[in-house]
Amino acid sequence: MFGSAEQETERGYGDNFDGRAPEKVNNEVEMFEDAASERYGTTQRGLKSRHIQLIAIGGAIGTGLFVGSGATLSTTGPAPFFMSFVVISAIVWVVMQCLGEMSAYVPTEGSSVPLYVKRYVEPSLAFAAGWNYWYAYAMLVASETSAASVIISYWPNPVPVAVWITIVLVVIVVLNVFIVSWYGESEFWFASIKIIGIIGLIILGVVLFFGGGPNHDRLGFRYWQRPGAFIPFAAPGDTGKFLAFWTALVKSGFAFILSPELIVLAAGETEAPRRNIPKAAKRFVYRLAVFYILGTLVISVIVASNDDLLLKGVNSGKTNAGASPFVIGIKRAGIPTLDHIINAVILTSAWSAGNSFLFAGSRSLYSLAMTGQAPKIFRTCNKHGVPYLCVAVTSLLACLVYLSVSSGSATVFQWFVNLTTISGYIAWIILLITYLRFRRALEFNGILDQRPYKSPLQPYATYIALFFLIVLTLTNGFQVFFPGKFTASSFLAAYITLPIVIVLYLGHKIRFRTPLFLPVHQIDVFSGKEEADRLEELDIPPVPRNSLERIWFWIA
Repeated sequence: MFGSAEQETERGYGDNFDGRAPEKVNNEVEMFEDAASERYGTTQRGLKSRHIQLIAIGGAIGTGLFVGSGATLSTTGPAPFFMSFVVISAIVWVVMQCLGEMSAYVPTEGSSVPLYVKRYVEPSLAFAAGWNYWYAYAMLVASETSAASVIISYWPNPVPVAVWITIVLVVIVVLNVFIVSWYGESEFWFASIKIIGIIGLIILGVVLFFGGGPNHDRLGFRYWQRPGAFIPFAAPGDTGKFLAFWTALVKSGFAFILSPELIVLAAGETEAPRRNIPKAAKRFVYRLAVFYILGTLVISVIVASNDDLLLKGVNSGKTNAGASPFVIGIKRAGIPTLDHIINAVILTSAWSAGNSFLFAGSRSLYSLAMTGQAPKIFRTCNKHGVPYLCVAVTSLLACLVYLSVSSGSATVFQWFVNLTTISGYIAWIILLITYLRFRRALEFNGILDQRPYKSPLQPYATYIALFFLIVLTLTNGFQVFFPGKFTASSFLAAYITLPIVIVLYLGHKIRFRTPLFLPVHQIDVFSGKEEADRLEELDIPPVPRNSLERIWFWIA
């Protein structure tokens, strides 16, 4: 797959599947797209720079950090918990850099990873990847909604869970179904609240570390010493410690899953994409470092891994266990009222993440329709450029969250965590392969230096991240193979996505007889580039008039 460009040009696939010249095919495609646009409508570039920058942050801060992290900490201990977030952050940074390069190069309408897979790898893999993305995003909407009901359970109330689920879903759908700028504006404010909240929590963690809380109890790294930095998993000694780290590595992926892709999905609806997408990609590393790495370090400082109020206590029926580890730490520190305020901020986080994932899921389905891999009706947009049928269908699948009513919110939340994590790992594997093919095609055509955004450490960082993701995918459910640990539901949640993706891939390949991969000389790296170049030439970056504007333009 990754052979030299010269070797690949010699393979007998021809210039096109049906023998036509690439230029003629591209002209026919453009004529078809123009006619289809008149019939179905198109999306619009309604997302401003501040929207895209905050979406990059907002989608990355969800309940995986605020809520799901509690289960990981209580299972593995603070050391594996913290180290796993550092490792996954590095992998996600590589994913974001690859996405930044490809989406800035051709930020076209309907941009998505499956669109790039079809263009740079081959159609069958794109078909499988596209439906995997759509399904995963719909499940993420459900998981964030389920998490919201867990968060709400912190406050005793007589309102049924189904009512809270309905309220959360309705608000998310309303924000997504009208004007795209509504989504951008709502996410801007949602993300702003989350950023202020997480920065405040990190500052609070530092204060408590040095004993600045109401009880003046200096925490330091007390909980790393007692009950200990590691909780051995499934085996004693060093083997158990390594398995604890690997368990944390597998589980912590949920906090990051598919959030970098939000930038790509918004690329076709973003103003000045050649300026704003690289800007978001470059700064992603700072967001990972501050929000995830420092955030998990704070959690490990303020909450003991054996605290009986952690998320795993929900399954035993313990009260208030639905709170996040941040809230538990504040409560243990004896700070009145603040735990309720932070719980409200975390609830906003769940709402925001669900909002972003519904946007992503609907645009994934729209992209499938744009490439002929989903029914054409899903190309239909309203007068504001929103693919409302895609929003509706994605919302319907997300209604699986109502399983929470009978099975318990925390239990269903863990089901969704497992399902979406493995889907995300598979998606990232395909994405990294696509980036390597994209890079190979640019090298073959002698235009590698024409990339609007050039990420560092490439392609070596991609190969390393790809290796880790393959291993993580294959070992995602290793816990179920230990004696006494196997359950059918756990096994299916860990691995069901693999056969689904394989069936989609092979079914499409057998039906359409597509090649194993496109030879490098057939990969199209020019369609859409001229339009993107023209938009870049017309773009006039804002000029700051004072120091405050200079800071604001750097942020957004």
